[in-house]
Formats: sequence, structure tokens, C-alpha cells
Amino acid sequence: MSDAFKSIEQGLKEAIAHARGQTMIDVHEIDIPDTDVKSIRARTGLSQAEFARSIGVKKATLLNWEQHRRSPEGPARVLLALIDKDPQIVQRTLTC
Repeated sequence: MSDAFKSIEQGLKEAIAHARGQTMIDVHEIDIPDTDVKSIRARTGLSQAEFARSIGVKKATLLNWEQHRRSPEGPARVLLALIDKDPQIVQRTLTC
């Protein structure tokens, strides 16, 4: 069997055991602080359109975040927290 198959098989066994209540799966929660999207973007030196494109969201979504009409959630919050710590992380990581 390939390593990929073994990994998938193990995952399925764990999922079945969890569904039956036989095991506890570790869940790692990270407290992600609220972010000031406008200041994070400003520190990157990118325009709204460039920043939105760099993180894979529509410009309208970014505008809603910056104007506090909506808040980023899930993976977007994590990505913004990373950019807050290191404003060039996206460009550095994704540049070939």
C-alpha cells in the first residue's frame, strides 16, 4: 500500500471511531485578536485592489472590512494576523 493510502485509511478509521464516540480528537484553538485591516494593508504598502488580490478576496470584501461593515472570519483572520506580524509574508512566501 502507498503512504497516501495508509494515511487516508488511518484518517477514515479515526473518523469512524470519533463518530461512534470511541475516541477524542484533539482540537487546537488559537485566539486570534481582532484586526485593523486598514492599518495592516497600509503597512504592506499595497493599494486596496493589490492587497485584496494578494490575499484572494474581492476588493468589495476588503472595503467592507476596512469600513467595519463586516469582519474577516476563519482563515482570513488567520492570514491577516500573520500579515499583521509580518507585512511582507504573502509576497515573500508566494514569490517564485
